[in-house]
Amino acid sequence: MTTTQRFLGAMTALMVAAATNAQSAPSPTAAVTIVLVHGALIDGSSWRGVYDVLTRNGYRVSIVQQPLTGLAEDVAATKRVLDQQDGPVILVGHSYGGSIITVAGSDPKVKALVYVAALQPDVGETSGEVAPPMPPASNDLKPTEDGFVFLDPAKFAADFGADLPKAQAEFMARSQMPVSGAAFNAKLTAAAWRDKPSYAIIATQDRALNPEIARWMAKRAGSKVTVIKASHAVHISHPRDVARVIETAARAVK
Repeated sequence: MTTTQRFLGAMTALMVAAATNAQSAPSPTAAVTIVLVHGALIDGSSWRGVYDVLTRNGYRVSIVQQPLTGLAEDVAATKRVLDQQDGPVILVGHSYGGSIITVAGSDPKVKALVYVAALQPDVGETSGEVAPPMPPASNDLKPTEDGFVFLDPAKFAADFGADLPKAQAEFMARSQMPVSGAAFNAKLTAAAWRDKPSYAIIATQDRALNPEIARWMAKRAGSKVTVIKASHAVHISHPRDVARVIETAARAVK
């Protein structure tokens, strides 16, 4: 066997060993699970873009499909998903989902909270009083006879997702999940951001949640703030930017 052949054989063996070790070694992100909680008027499919980025980068992701029938019921739905997880969890909420994760985040598995254009109430506060809807969106909300609320489909794009493709916004307007008005009048019984790290994304073009109120809530909670020029649907229009913040929270878990 020539020197060249011996060298090539040794290199091949090293590459095979390296590949085997890479396949058997756990991913640095595998120990952390991301749980995503949607907001009012939409469902868990709104997280698809963020989900794709996170899973491509090696994270385990679960999505809550809460019923939007009341804060207690929505927190319970989130806890069911948390109960299925092994190891540490980063709990993420959009919009009204922020109120949900503020309560559900008291679960010991939850190591950090990420608020995406989201409410951050304190104990004893309601979602409605801490961040009332902005005009004109507040004028475009339509109540149902049984106490639910939806957004006028003709105004959905402008109020909720002005930076979304027209066809996508139209579909979302026609596939809304009405939310119980009582959900916004329920007082929070826990505020996980008081003793856990939190991150907040402020959408500067938000017409559903006043960006200044969002900043105030984030400052009160001591959240690390990321500002994105986007509508209330920032997790749909800027999935990579939102995923980046979530990954920052996940990497900080010891």
